[in-house]
This record gives sequence, C-alpha cells and structure tokens, in this order.
Amino acid sequence: MVSGGCRSVDRWFWDFIPGWRLRWAGLRDDGDDVIRTGVDRFVYERELLHRGMARIAGVDEAGRGPLAGPVVAAAVVFSVEWIRNGIPVEFQELNDSKQLTESQREAYFERLRVHPDVRFCVAEAPPAEIDSLNILRATHRAMNLALAGLDVIPDHVLVDGLPVKSMRLPHTALVKGDALSYSIAAASVMAKVTRDRGMIAADLRWPEYGFARHKGYPTPEHLAAVARLGPCPIHRRSFAPLRRPEPELFLS
Repeated sequence: MVSGGCRSVDRWFWDFIPGWRLRWAGLRDDGDDVIRTGVDRFVYERELLHRGMARIAGVDEAGRGPLAGPVVAAAVVFSVEWIRNGIPVEFQELNDSKQLTESQREAYFERLRVHPDVRFCVAEAPPAEIDSLNILRATHRAMNLALAGLDVIPDHVLVDGLPVKSMRLPHTALVKGDALSYSIAAASVMAKVTRDRGMIAADLRWPEYGFARHKGYPTPEHLAAVARLGPCPIHRRSFAPLRRPEPELFLS
C-alpha cells in the first residue's frame, strides 16, 4: 500500500485542509463481501473487462460552474473482482454525487479513501489556470493530471460527459456517466467532497464571502458579497460578473 501526494497544479487548495494526503491502495484478491445490486452500474466496466482490459478508470470533475475556487478532477480504479462479482454492500448505493446528500458523500468518500481495493488520485486546476486556459481546457488538464497521478496506467478510461481531446489514454465518454458507472460515480464523489472541503477551509480565510455555504457558486449571497467587496484571490476573473469589460474603441 502506497500513500503520497498527487500531482496537482497548485498546492494552495490542499494546504487549507489540515492533515490532507491523497492515498492509493493496492488491489486485494480475496473477493470478500461482494453482492450484486439491483442497479448494475458496472455494465460498461464489465464489457471492457470482457475485451481484455483490467485496469479501468472512472474520471469526473467538480466545480466547473462556480465563480471562485479550483476545478477538481478525480480518477478512480476499482479491482477486477468488484467488476466481475459485484460491488461490496457498503457501496451499493454509490451514485452521482449530486444525487447524494452531503453526509452520504462524506461517508462514501471516507470508505473509498481507505479501502484497499480502491486506487484513486485527485488533482485540481486553480483559478489562475482557469482564467488562462478557459474552464473546459483547465478541466481537461485536471482530469489528465488525476490519471497521471494513479499508481497504475489504465487500459481504458470512462469519462463523464463528452470526449476529452487532450486525453491520450483510450477513453469512452458517457453523458450522465456518473449515474451509469460506479467508477465514474466514485470519481464524482472524490472530486466533489475534496472541493467542498477546500471551499469550507477557504471560508476561514475569506469569511465575508460565505464560501462554506455556497462553495463559490453564484448565489445571491455570493454575488452581493462580490459587488460589495470586489473579488478575492481565489475568484475567477474571466467569469462574468467578475470579468473586466473590454475597453471601448472610438473611431473619429
């Protein structure tokens, strides 16, 4: 079992989370306590397994829409035994992070983080990179960093959403994939909880913006704070309403 820091674009986000370290675990082959659930969210993984691909990663992101904070991506690889025999009972309700409550997300995050049959890596693109590249390219970069940080090279990647042109690994894009694939759902939870925890920690540094409540999304409270105080260092300056207006050109 190996523990260590994952490659990420900027360390400020992780530094806000006391004691945070990314963790990877080796696979275990005892196949204990697995059951088949009513919803088969291993359909795509099982098809890839039948085609000879054993290391299958799910990838998802969190935080494309907010006005502040990074976009976070996660990559998760489950054991072959889980894909073949069914997901363990403690993960049977794992789903798209948006369909889970905060307490459910936190519980799944901790179970995934410490389970020896789960490999994962989380990476982020900070606000400055989002402003420099644009949100789509920054998201894709974070996804690629998460995959590069795994301690195995995936044979195939299942990605939530649309194809990622910059991804060099073979991949399949699944619209609403976090509700169709356990691997993507797990990545969704890892990315969402990591980002939420970071924004809660950021609230300690900039409490006047209310980051702990809205996580950087453009709520009325957040917009009012920006109008009153202006942006702070983690705001995305390329996003409206933070984007500076283009200078007008007057022709004589």
